[in-house]
Amino acid sequence: MLITDDFLPVPVPESLSATYLVPMAGLPKVSAKTAVRGLAGRLAEPVHGLARQMLDSPLMSVDTRPIGEFPELPPDLLTAFGATEEQLGRLAAASHLVVVQAEYRPGWPPAHEWAARAVAAAVAETAGSDVVDVFGLQFLDPATALRSLPDDQGRIRLVDWVLVPYSSDAEGLWFTTKGLRRFGLLELQTQGVPDHLTRAWGAVMTGAARRLLRDWTDGLAGEEVPAFVPLPVLATVTGHDIAVAYGNPEQHGATAPVLLRLELDPATDPEADSFLSLRPPAGHPGPAGRYFAAACATLFTGIQPDVRYARPGDAMSRAIATARGALGDVRARFVAGQLPPQTQLVVKYGLPGDDGPEYVWAGVTSWEAPERIVGASASDAHTDPSVRIGSPVVVETADVVDWALLDASGVIEGGWTQAVLDAGESPPPPP
Repeated sequence: MLITDDFLPVPVPESLSATYLVPMAGLPKVSAKTAVRGLAGRLAEPVHGLARQMLDSPLMSVDTRPIGEFPELPPDLLTAFGATEEQLGRLAAASHLVVVQAEYRPGWPPAHEWAARAVAAAVAETAGSDVVDVFGLQFLDPATALRSLPDDQGRIRLVDWVLVPYSSDAEGLWFTTKGLRRFGLLELQTQGVPDHLTRAWGAVMTGAARRLLRDWTDGLAGEEVPAFVPLPVLATVTGHDIAVAYGNPEQHGATAPVLLRLELDPATDPEADSFLSLRPPAGHPGPAGRYFAAACATLFTGIQPDVRYARPGDAMSRAIATARGALGDVRARFVAGQLPPQTQLVVKYGLPGDDGPEYVWAGVTSWEAPERIVGASASDAHTDPSVRIGSPVVVETADVVDWALLDASGVIEGGWTQAVLDAGESPPPPP
């Protein structure tokens, strides 16, 4: 293997393992093999066949143990990763755990993860219980676990397998991924991210994870598992990478690529994790946070992904009125196919929240009825967890407060409310 300064040699583990738990009040009444057979026709056949084969091989074990024999799962961390009170209650009431474990070599497909999650979901479904992903410290209901598995073409949404937690430190926000080690790759981290990029940078990290995971699995495609996989020191991330990671590759316009420098940060504590750090390219002037903000502006084509205000001022009111007044014309041009080539129409609309509406952008994919717009979200919403980048949305035209026409350089038409915000006229706080 040729290693140059353009590539970073990342070590490959000898094998990978997956562990899933199913809490039980009593002993299971249905065997794992019977439960998996019940998924016939509901699970893509490659994965269904893989689960059956792994069950019949020494690569997978399914054991039922008294819950006291298993280390206690930390409820605070489970809650931090989305556990509900009902799920925690079922875990507390469980007398036994069904433990599903699988092992496989690094590479694609990650048979250990797909098969173990499928078996655990099948068992949980028959018992009316939950799946606990030990790696992610995350509860999954059986339907969600099954939906996360590959379709007939082997496609997955990376957001179902990789989380992006963050925390604050003296330099800003510290982002990490949690899930890439399922595939043998080191987790990513970014430090010094400005606070206002919370949701945008989470999406960028997910897109970067998708791009690097593809390079990683390409490097493991041979018959022999190598000791190292060379990853490019300058990684590129595009809007397409983000959209694919969220499962909606056809619903994202083209964007210019963003460059991120990859550095290996080995852990000094043998109990701690090593990371691959994402930094600005060498020689970038100014603080890293400024580069991260520019990267988000490029990847989201100049539109702020999480604009919020509670009560518009005069300038904002005029901007909204101007945008609403031009909606009929832009819809007519969109429906007639008369918008400039290589452009994308986006609209901004309000989602209700406890502190006032949250305004988010969505790319328009269809506008057949004048009163209703079908599109794909261009941002993660804070108030509605179902609204994520690339997720399908239906917007009532009456809720639209702005629209914009984008090309690769940014806004070329519209975007009146954004212009007010960019000019620094922040709306007043709620009374």
